[in-house]
Amino acid sequence: MRFKLPAILLILFALFRVQPAVAENWPAWRGPRGDGSSLEKNFPDHWNGPRGENIAWKVEIPGQGHASPIVWDDRIFVVTCREDSQERLLLCLDRASGRILWQRVVLRAALERKNALNSYASSTPASDGKLIYVTFFESDPAAPANTAGAKYAKQPASPGWMVVAAYDFDGKRRWLVRPGAFNSPHGFCSPPLVFEDLVIVNGDHDGDAYLVALKRATGETVWKVPRTHRIRSYCPPLVRQIDGRTQMVLAGAECVASYDPRNGKQHWVIEGPTEQYVASLVYNGKLFFMTAGFPTFHLLAIRPDGQGDVTKTHVVWQTTKGCAYVPSPILSGDNRHLLVVSDGGMASCFEAQTGERYWMERIGPHFSASPIQADGRVFFVSDRGVTTIIRPGPKFSVESKNELGEDCYASPAVSHGRIYIRGEKNVYCIGGK
Repeated sequence: MRFKLPAILLILFALFRVQPAVAENWPAWRGPRGDGSSLEKNFPDHWNGPRGENIAWKVEIPGQGHASPIVWDDRIFVVTCREDSQERLLLCLDRASGRILWQRVVLRAALERKNALNSYASSTPASDGKLIYVTFFESDPAAPANTAGAKYAKQPASPGWMVVAAYDFDGKRRWLVRPGAFNSPHGFCSPPLVFEDLVIVNGDHDGDAYLVALKRATGETVWKVPRTHRIRSYCPPLVRQIDGRTQMVLAGAECVASYDPRNGKQHWVIEGPTEQYVASLVYNGKLFFMTAGFPTFHLLAIRPDGQGDVTKTHVVWQTTKGCAYVPSPILSGDNRHLLVVSDGGMASCFEAQTGERYWMERIGPHFSASPIQADGRVFFVSDRGVTTIIRPGPKFSVESKNELGEDCYASPAVSHGRIYIRGEKNVYCIGGK
């Protein structure tokens, strides 16, 4: 005897099959793993902002900033600066509609000196599902400059403090601390890293540079370690469990170094290869990859099993051609291919383990945002707001180019089947309405 399923069950079964295999929050800079990757499927690959094609919503954000949005369940959080009132703000948006649910003034202070490509709200916040952690710079003429011995002490800068604060999902401030001084003529950007019960922040600057870990619940300093080179950098560390060691690897200030995130003790260090770093690292299970910088450009593959100074022994491959200063690198979903786009718009694809370059092609005029990887594709967003979607592999393959309609310097976020891009004026939700 044959049994037939009711029609409604067949429909539900079909709907279930086309849903994303996993829905992920995007809780921090470069997502849930800190490397720009998403495990979700079926993201949109065509949209047009000026014509409203495949745009679920867009909402104007007060002020300006280059920090990326983060997503936790039905909330989106983004930071901005209202330059007219000198206010640094944290905003909470409804993920479904983009409606601003609340906004809070984190601090009000004089605008600092910065690079033309930086903003006064460049540090992407982070969340653990209970609190949202934000970092800003607070100008203060009375703050110690601490530039004695720093290489760039003679460059004009705004002395002040790093400010780290925590808010709950209702917008109530739980704590605010100033864990150290900060001094840089190019401004501030240091996204917080959430690890276990800690919030870890990179304090590289032109002075007594440091790494600091705070208690998530209170903001109390748990550990604070000095950085050897007193030079600015702007990226957070990347944490991975490797061969029984928890490694927190940071590229910044004339070195690439690995630390134990629980106490700040250093595992290993590679000196150089240049002075300043903006881009974050990625890891493919065997090698760390970094790109920098200033004054010279480098792309390195690093073996992470060392101890002490491994400068001469643990660089597996290196190139100085087609490297990036600001945009971070990205790995393909199977970790076989490493992709990078230079600030000037030249994209490259490498065989990750050997460094063989498959291709190098121009995909746009200038890039500041870091790419993301989802569903086997890599999304590159240019400063002009055009997203080029590329299929990683030995052959150069552009699947589409998609216009946002305004300039964009923030890296995109992806969550629950949609893409969130923060332009100069608006945050866009890309996906079916």
